[in-house]
Amino acid sequence: MNDTKLPGKPDIVLPKYKTVIFLHDCFWHRHEGCKYAYTPKTNTKFWVDKITSNADRDKVNLQKLTALGWNVLTVWECEIRHEYKHDISPLIDRIEVVLFAQVPKKMSVKFYEERENEILMVAEELAEYQRTPKR
Repeated sequence: MNDTKLPGKPDIVLPKYKTVIFLHDCFWHRHEGCKYAYTPKTNTKFWVDKITSNADRDKVNLQKLTALGWNVLTVWECEIRHEYKHDISPLIDRIEVVLFAQVPKKMSVKFYEERENEILMVAEELAEYQRTPKR
């Protein structure tokens, strides 16, 4: 978590999948089209400048991480807020797509069970068996 050596200090780093995850607040990182990405009525210039610089820095960090070969996933505050009645299945689906694309061909993924908006799974290396010659 919070690997300070990587650009942007990602919140979650999954080296096995060469994937980083940023957990972004919609206000501070200017989630376009989101109701939580509003501009305050007072001291407006300060806030516009501050939030614009945050968004610009996010873009630069995304470019740097991509150039280093990392997959970058951004999880927005609104994706997990109470208004969605904690239905995070679209978010889980999005994360699965990114992670499964990184699963090496020598690995299998097994689904063990699904609970309320929680999927238990594990990725395991496939064992290669060789026959021992008879003596």
